[in-house]
Amino acid sequence: MSGSLHLVCPHCDAVNRIPAARLGEHPNCGRCHRPLFQAHPVALTSANFQKHISRNEIPVLVDFWAPWCGPCKMMAPAFEQAAAQLEPRVRLAKVNTEEEQMLGMQLGIRSIPTLVLFQNGREIARQPGAMGTSDILRWTLGHLSG
Repeated sequence: MSGSLHLVCPHCDAVNRIPAARLGEHPNCGRCHRPLFQAHPVALTSANFQKHISRNEIPVLVDFWAPWCGPCKMMAPAFEQAAAQLEPRVRLAKVNTEEEQMLGMQLGIRSIPTLVLFQNGREIARQPGAMGTSDILRWTLGHLSG
């Protein structure tokens, strides 16, 4: 990575321009001054989903889940651990399909949990079913190393 990257703030949704070489230095948002990376997933809604997918210049891994879903609850700690290991190379996010039903429908989410990996504003991989931390890491990095 060279030059600068655009990153969307997980707190205020402002787009920040960060030198790629400084990603690992815990950058803060220029608008709200809070950390751009927190080692846990960002909650996305229909209001901010497209901005995070299209304006982040790092890949975004989204967990589509629902509060009533047993496998989703089982996978939540693994997804949290994956966020701590994949940031700042990948932004991890979660979409509650119970609250964001239209978003799930628009993206063709048929079962939950489903992981969808976006890069440069488009979907590059999709995986239904719960996974452990090591599987999430392997699956995500495997799709990015190509």
